[in-house]
Amino acid sequence: MTLSTRRRWTSADVPDQRGRTAVITGANTGVGFETAKLLAEHGATVILACRNADKAAAAADRITASAPDSTVRTLQLDLASLASVRGAAEQLRADHPRLDLLINNAGGVRPRHAVTEDGFESTFATNHLGPFAFTGLVLDRLLTVPGSRVVTVSSIGHRRGTVDFEDLHFTRGYRYTHAYFQSKLANLMFTYELHRRLASAGVPTVAVAAHPGNARTEFGREMPLPVRVMMRPQLRMLTWWLMQSPQVAALAAVRAAVDPGVRGGEYYGPPGRAQFTGHPARVQSSARSHDTAAQRRLWQESERLTGVTYTVGEPAPVTPS
Repeated sequence: MTLSTRRRWTSADVPDQRGRTAVITGANTGVGFETAKLLAEHGATVILACRNADKAAAAADRITASAPDSTVRTLQLDLASLASVRGAAEQLRADHPRLDLLINNAGGVRPRHAVTEDGFESTFATNHLGPFAFTGLVLDRLLTVPGSRVVTVSSIGHRRGTVDFEDLHFTRGYRYTHAYFQSKLANLMFTYELHRRLASAGVPTVAVAAHPGNARTEFGREMPLPVRVMMRPQLRMLTWWLMQSPQVAALAAVRAAVDPGVRGGEYYGPPGRAQFTGHPARVQSSARSHDTAAQRRLWQESERLTGVTYTVGEPAPVTPS
């Protein structure tokens, strides 16, 4: 009988993280901040990789106030910019010869169609292409480290996602929900393909996915008015049972990162109704996310678009799903 079937997994189950270094993207607020804070409180050196340097510094101060003995650093990283991704990766590599954890937490959604400086649709760039490139550029710092993991945060919304290879950037029409769901499906497809490549290479690093469920965070603050209205504190009494605190929501990514029982290619999230709430357990993702031919195609297209080529492992076989 596993721990997850005996009782719920909590912060008390986090092993000692002293001597380990964890990079968490988008860690200045919400679930990312709580993930970094929990790891720091258990002894890890945490690096807050964030777009806004001032907000990252303020978050670092909040963590050290809570955990005075912790080591917290910041790294300026804008995942929507390949120049920023390359610069941040270069800085990280210069400062850290080894990494134990990379948690690709940062994500967002644009209410209206926007194109990055690299010509990519902004939501797809921030949520998938940026993390894909950043992971590839720093992966060698994890490959020789026992117990090292790449954790990528997806969403329950991935179940409604499809990857339109003929129009990845929504040039034929944009709906923010479709863009977000596509990017979150891409997160899982990336994780499963990376897992196979790492396993093929025989390295100790594994790739795992997680999702936070429905969390009470600032996510969606740029959304249209009807969406923002539903997020107001006054209305939370109507939907409280569908949402959970960022502290509990962060446990899924933390478990994926540190639980000794986790295996590569697994997916962790709340096991409650519709996977909205609850302490993390192993959960299942959609059939589309397990389409190996689509995973391979997305990988190849991501390498082409970002110019970042992975050299670890063998490509996954292209077989019918």
